[in-house]
Amino acid sequence: MDQSRHYDAVVIGSGPGGGTMAWRLAQTGKRVLLLERGGYLPRERENWDSQAVFVDARYQAPETWYGADGSRFHPGLHYYVGGNSKVYGAVLLRLRERDFHAVRHVDGVSPEWPLKYDVFEPYYQAAEELFHVHGLRGEDPTEPPAPKPYAYPPVSHEPRIQELFDGLRREGHRPFHLPVGVLLDERDGKPLPHSACIRCDAFDGYPCLTNGKADAQVICVDPALAAHDNLTLWTGAYVERLVTDPAGRSVTGVELVRDGVRQTVSGDIVVVACGALSSALLLLRSGSDAHPDGLANRSGLVGRNYMRHNNSTVLAISKTPNPTRFQKTLGLNDFYFGSDDWEYPLGHIQMVGKSDGTQIHGEGLPGFLQWFPEKPFDWIARHSLDFWLTSEDLPRPENRIFYDGDRVRLDLTQTNEEAHRRLRGKLRDLCDRLDVHPHLFDRSLYLGKDVPIGGTAHQAGTLRFGEDPAGSVLDLDCRAHGVDNLYVTDASFFPSIGAVNPTLTIIANALRVGDIVAGRLGG
Repeated sequence: MDQSRHYDAVVIGSGPGGGTMAWRLAQTGKRVLLLERGGYLPRERENWDSQAVFVDARYQAPETWYGADGSRFHPGLHYYVGGNSKVYGAVLLRLRERDFHAVRHVDGVSPEWPLKYDVFEPYYQAAEELFHVHGLRGEDPTEPPAPKPYAYPPVSHEPRIQELFDGLRREGHRPFHLPVGVLLDERDGKPLPHSACIRCDAFDGYPCLTNGKADAQVICVDPALAAHDNLTLWTGAYVERLVTDPAGRSVTGVELVRDGVRQTVSGDIVVVACGALSSALLLLRSGSDAHPDGLANRSGLVGRNYMRHNNSTVLAISKTPNPTRFQKTLGLNDFYFGSDDWEYPLGHIQMVGKSDGTQIHGEGLPGFLQWFPEKPFDWIARHSLDFWLTSEDLPRPENRIFYDGDRVRLDLTQTNEEAHRRLRGKLRDLCDRLDVHPHLFDRSLYLGKDVPIGGTAHQAGTLRFGEDPAGSVLDLDCRAHGVDNLYVTDASFFPSIGAVNPTLTIIANALRVGDIVAGRLGG
């Protein structure tokens, strides 16, 4: 074996799951190789240009995938150091304690997790501290038990959002400060001079030009590289497949292409964290005589049970102008597990990044505005309150990613759409009572026809964990059943997804599995 090509651990993917794992394993003193198929996202003027980011999709991967009907779409993926966290909204919520148990929905049952909240709680706390999560315990009525407060104070509301917060409270609701991962120190609502975050209007969905967003590159990868010379990062390294020993019980090689050159590296431990969709594709590409249907796929579940939430970005047109810049500070979970008029869960409401006229123009108009000879894009943006609505979708085996010949195919049938429709109705009612125009319309996160299937911001499932090898791909340590040295630390291990952003759970689990792997490495 070429020792220069052998590492104690090889981590594939540098997003929240892989970046956190690399950060943890670097502390062991063992030789760790981190592989990222992209490079560093350029820090440039276009980072804050809504035309470049949302309309031209400047930073999205230029890939074409196919739906079940043969239609083409571009997945919303970002191949950079830090992965999709380079453009995420940095809202870092814990799954609710009840989400770890079976939850009945109108379209079926969200399955129980084999490990419960108490196992993840200390890692949630560690993840919040690591990713500089600013929040306030006790405001959210669905918040799971946490013995410690947030290490950082909540991000303050700007005046218009404070008015909304106060109005919701007057109506008997319990809005809360969103837990946001951000490198922000502020006083009286203003960032202090040393603060990396400057509370700009280009945070949610944009790359952060000041590195003020707590993403995986800024928090994990770069600090670990600076502090530990035993960690090596290879960018531009696309992993084609994993090779095993003849019995298929251990990964012996990681075959990759870097700068046009094919090469193979190996590791005592191999960690896959490419994102739920790409990790499943990697295992499917890694079939062999011992694993004819794809690596670790004896259950036939690799790529199946894909989830991504039912998500909508919704604009409410307020009679009062909304000059807010940093809008992503308010959440509402009063309908998370149901409402007075419906017994099933509805989901989560939070503010989303502030729209501008370019986004609204580029992402398509609601039907009623098509009749205006001069479309008031900027007026709409000035008067809009922008919301992100999330309802849980259910893991179904037929919802899956796989190779159809040499094409990537993603089959997706949405579930729990009634819950999402009712959640929109609740928001409509709230806006009507708060002197906000009752007509709401969707502002797509991704463009045009790509919305139904191309929105992959909350991808999860595809490699679920569990105790039974016949009903899961990974064991409770997120190690592949039957493959001793292969672990997975992105959201593909999720048996269900709840109705809150999945990233904090990814980070917490990566820390949990990182402790397990560190123990195996003896560091």
